[in-house]
Amino acid sequence: MRFFVTSRDIGIDLGTSNTLVYVKGKGILLNEPSAAAVDNTNGKVLAVGLEAKNMIGRTPKNIDTIRPLRDGVIANFDVAQQMLKKFIKKVDGKGAFKNFKVVICHPSEITDVEKKSINQAVTEIGAHKIMTIEEPIAAAIGAGLPVDEPVGSMIIDIGGGTTEAAVVSLGGIVTSKSIKAAGDKLDETIINYIKRKFNVTIGERTAEDIKIQLGSAYKDDDDEETMEVMGSDSMAGFPKVITITGSEIREALKEPVSLIVEAIKTTLEQTPPELAADIMDKGIVLSGGGSLLKGLDKLIQSEIHIHTCIAENPLECVVLGAGKCLDMMDKVQ
Repeated sequence: MRFFVTSRDIGIDLGTSNTLVYVKGKGILLNEPSAAAVDNTNGKVLAVGLEAKNMIGRTPKNIDTIRPLRDGVIANFDVAQQMLKKFIKKVDGKGAFKNFKVVICHPSEITDVEKKSINQAVTEIGAHKIMTIEEPIAAAIGAGLPVDEPVGSMIIDIGGGTTEAAVVSLGGIVTSKSIKAAGDKLDETIINYIKRKFNVTIGERTAEDIKIQLGSAYKDDDDEETMEVMGSDSMAGFPKVITITGSEIREALKEPVSLIVEAIKTTLEQTPPELAADIMDKGIVLSGGGSLLKGLDKLIQSEIHIHTCIAENPLECVVLGAGKCLDMMDKVQ
């Protein structure tokens, strides 16, 4: 789920994994994990972003470190609102951002209730005018695709909570598919694989490190790269070090990766022939942090037989795309 603001207004890409804050005329001023450390005795948010993420697994009993967004939408409204306020304060300590405008980007298949919670969260931090835009549209604009033209463009935005596969033309989504197989699912799969095979329990941060260093979707020469991992023996409870290989992690990630490929196939099957021909000619563009999984573009191209590439700034596509929509706020209801 994503946000953006105009003029002296600010922009926020409120993602499941990371939050980016953009100020028009200044660019992206903040990019931190969407995490919050909460005092469970009074519900007060003590730290957010990188500071909170570094506290995971290291807090006393009265402090919980949580992620207030799941699957692209707000799971804990109060914490998400407090986190947003603290992020904005980091960007603008003087509090100049009052009654600002916001462009909000959201997954294409969220419910009206989920959309309402997004609007409410932004309204309560001071926004007085809000524009919503579907996440794939923003990602396509940010990736430089000709969204407003009468041609088909295909964008696959793989975030932390959701993967959005969409075909866009003339400023709108023609067909799309949203699935909850994305960065978080990859981490969860790695955790379950290591517990099942090695009887060792690891945390989310360790799983993410493994994904970044060893994770891949396509067999190549790096399959024999190894990594030592520290975890907890599931039976004895003592610390234990194991060695894993790239080929093991690639095999572990097969299921969630195949779900992403199937979502792309389903979207293409529902695409009108004229637009499908455009995509065959122009190719598929990947955005979002999940697009950086090694070899994912090669796998998609080998499975679908359409040229596939990663956007120039995959982590920033949604924010940049929303930024280009800011001037439209006075023209579009």
